[in-house]
Amino acid sequence: MGVDGGNGRPHDTGAGRDAPLSRPGWRGRTREWRPIAALLRQIGEGRGGVVLVEGRLGMGKTRLLHEAAEAAARAGIEVAHGPADEFGRLAPLAPLATALGEPELASPEPVPPGSMWSTESLWSSGSPRSAQVPAGEVPVTGAADLRLVLVERVRARLEERAGQGPLLIMLDDLQWVDPTTQLTLRSLVPELTSYPLGWIMARTSGIGDSAVDGLYRQLERQGAARVVLGPLDERAVAEVAADVLGAPPGPDVLAMAASADGNPFLLVELLRAREREGAAGAAPGRPQPPSAGRVRANARSRLMALSAPARQLLQVAGVLGRSFSVDDLAEILGEPVDRLLPRLTEAVRAGLVVPAVDRLEFRHDLLWQIATDMISKPVRTAIQRQAGEMLLRRGAVVPAATYFMRCARPGDARALDGLERAARAVLPYSPPSAADLAVRALELTAPADADLHARAVTAVEALTAAGRLGEAVEFARQALRKAPSGRWTDRLRYELALILLQSGRPVQAVTEAEDLLARPDLDPEVRGLAELVVFQGLMASHDFGRGRARANAILADRAGHADAAVMGALLLSAHLAWEEARGEDAFRDIDDAVRLASTAVLGARRAHPRLFLFRCLFGVGRYAEAESVLQDAAADVEAAGPIAFASAPAFFRACLALAAGRPDDAMTEAESGLKAADELGAHAFALFGLAVLAIVELRRGNVEVAVRHVERAESEQRAAHGAMYGSFWSTWAAATVAEAQNGPERAMEGFRSVYADVRNRRWMLMLEPNAAAWMTRTALAAGRRPAAMDVVETARQIAHDNPAHPVLSAAAAHAHGILHGDATALAEAGAQYGDPWSVASAAEDLGVLLIEDRKAAVEKFDEAAEGYRGIGALRDAARVRARLRNLGVRRRHWAYAERPSTGWDSLTDTERNVACLVAQGLTNRQVATQMFLSPHTVSFHLRQVFRKLGIASRVELARIAPEEAPGDVTADEDTAD
Repeated sequence: MGVDGGNGRPHDTGAGRDAPLSRPGWRGRTREWRPIAALLRQIGEGRGGVVLVEGRLGMGKTRLLHEAAEAAARAGIEVAHGPADEFGRLAPLAPLATALGEPELASPEPVPPGSMWSTESLWSSGSPRSAQVPAGEVPVTGAADLRLVLVERVRARLEERAGQGPLLIMLDDLQWVDPTTQLTLRSLVPELTSYPLGWIMARTSGIGDSAVDGLYRQLERQGAARVVLGPLDERAVAEVAADVLGAPPGPDVLAMAASADGNPFLLVELLRAREREGAAGAAPGRPQPPSAGRVRANARSRLMALSAPARQLLQVAGVLGRSFSVDDLAEILGEPVDRLLPRLTEAVRAGLVVPAVDRLEFRHDLLWQIATDMISKPVRTAIQRQAGEMLLRRGAVVPAATYFMRCARPGDARALDGLERAARAVLPYSPPSAADLAVRALELTAPADADLHARAVTAVEALTAAGRLGEAVEFARQALRKAPSGRWTDRLRYELALILLQSGRPVQAVTEAEDLLARPDLDPEVRGLAELVVFQGLMASHDFGRGRARANAILADRAGHADAAVMGALLLSAHLAWEEARGEDAFRDIDDAVRLASTAVLGARRAHPRLFLFRCLFGVGRYAEAESVLQDAAADVEAAGPIAFASAPAFFRACLALAAGRPDDAMTEAESGLKAADELGAHAFALFGLAVLAIVELRRGNVEVAVRHVERAESEQRAAHGAMYGSFWSTWAAATVAEAQNGPERAMEGFRSVYADVRNRRWMLMLEPNAAAWMTRTALAAGRRPAAMDVVETARQIAHDNPAHPVLSAAAAHAHGILHGDATALAEAGAQYGDPWSVASAAEDLGVLLIEDRKAAVEKFDEAAEGYRGIGALRDAARVRARLRNLGVRRRHWAYAERPSTGWDSLTDTERNVACLVAQGLTNRQVATQMFLSPHTVSFHLRQVFRKLGIASRVELARIAPEEAPGDVTADEDTAD
């Protein structure tokens, strides 16, 4: 861009203007500037947006960001710049922390008390094992997964900053970005578009982390503009040559310039080299050397032109990274900073390094590479080791590890200790980085090293947290083949059992854990964790009875067992009670588990008993209590992990929205959870979300779409990534879809185990009250009256044994009324149900029963149709309208599907509430908390509000919201067949 090796600067860098080609120094980049200008206009208007920049080395990405920053500043837009760095990619959130000026976001040490490790853990961040683990004791680790905490922390910072005024965040060199930053960008960028917050992200093509390709593709699908900086065309090359040489170039110069292949950096370096050689007026036809070789030779000659002390200083600086701290350089060289000043000044004046905030950096990657390459590999290794040792002495274990990753040799105890300590430090914040560090440390550990098996445990734990379950299993089994019998073997076997559980193989997990528990001298804490795996595996495989005796024995002697074992016993006991329809016993055990979780070790807390408590409260229709419990459960999951549970709150919010008759919210929350599941590998609860989607689509009449959700649920259950909760509810959804698609006989085939096994039947009726009526109705339609009678009797017994829960009585009355044609029972059911779909369903069944009394039947069908329409159950409403037409009745109805497409009246109730709260100045997070939604759902509804109101910013919404008032939905004539 400019004559210093970039690609020039725009003619008018004010926001909203394009740069013409006539500006000296701005050559061939007008088209690339247009998306930047458009983004700056958007930010100035109060809207967000994203521009993705990429290109090979030397194409001018950094200069383009510089030009954007200047233009933004002139437009009154705050600019925050955060480059990624190859030597800093282990530090989570480093680019965002730099951009926001909050380095603590990227500093996982020291460990926050009580948030990262269990109080019983014997290892802590940055502390060598020898200082933490007394001889003969087993370290019981288990780092909380704090990635969700970091994402929410960044969300709060961004909402706060963008709420103060327009903000542009520029992230450079994203090819080196750390995994946690990638996760944060994928999660937050699309959700914050309602703020005056813009993003420019730049990367160098062809190097670094290929995962950035996925980030770019996702953001582009969500509306980001992509700018690819390609080679300059011939006209731009000629103009750059004129800029550099101060005169129009001759044919010989153009021929030489062509050898740069349109790369602006190479072009300018070639031209400057020729100018220094006095060759600007050389005769045409002079042979030209290859561009790359010529430029590298020129860059090397510039370094060699420095004095020997200055050149040596830059060589050492290059080993520290493209950017480097002057203090670090001084310590490495063993000289005070004031003695380095003459050499540093010489390098700056030569244009080889430039200031970068509180550091210096090489002006270009090529200069950095050449300076580093001028040192032999053994010397580079020695300097890297010295840098690692220096940082380790300061307690900066993560930065130290970036050097040890490059210089550590097999058996290098100090470096290996640094790598493992760094793995432990970053594990809660960036499991993928921790896994790389731990695996590297294990690879470099000699077979006879006393720490081999401890490092194997670290590697397995990190791989598991990173979702690399196949590798974790292989590492664990390899280590077990080599490990002598003892504490490390026990720990590895526990980790293997845990991996098998998390990868959706609960039966194998139970077998592995039970084999471990057979050891009489097993460490008590490991024993407790292994017991918990057994209980969780039995619950995941719905084999509660097998653990009854074990749970009873533990609960009879709680003081003699670890918290984790007691937690598992309580949860299995609660599951048993629920399966046997002993609701009060189940709630007692769950409440005990919730109380224990408040003080238990991390491994026990991560069983998250509140999630099961929610499910039980939801099953018996105690929705208000369930909502409160879910809020606490979501906070627990965010604070402690594991990441496999991360999407559970969204799925359970979807369940609540479905029960409340808000299908749009239910779908949005379910889709939000599935998105998180895909991004995080958090599929444990995915079946709940897919079941919600299937039920909503079925009720809307989109049977084929519902079938696809069922098929995906079946695929999730076959996959080995941990979809292990919600199988019964998913089966329920699949059966209802099958009935709609293929009739009652096929539906009963898929539901055979529930019809035939009283334990499964009780479990289903305790968790889904609507199942009793549906199973009864379906069995009768299939000519299977005995099966219907079994369902009715089971529902009756459940209601009798649980009088404190009216919804169970309603379900029993509903099923009884269908089987026996009891109008009183059906009316009772409709009065007791707590969700609108069930109320409408009972009214419809009562209308069918009263069909001979035309007036009474029409009244009930009208009630049912109105109830179904009010919650968007269009398929059900259409069925009831058909029943009315059979009675010769045609009704006007509120056309749910024909709501105005634009304007304030087009907003749903949820959208209107979101709009009003945002207009009052609340952030997305604050709105989410107040409305009991996820921030993702709030963002989705806000985008819908903007689209329907024809606006694009929160500022516009705040201006128009007070002027509008909710309108009435218009009535349309029923014209359906």
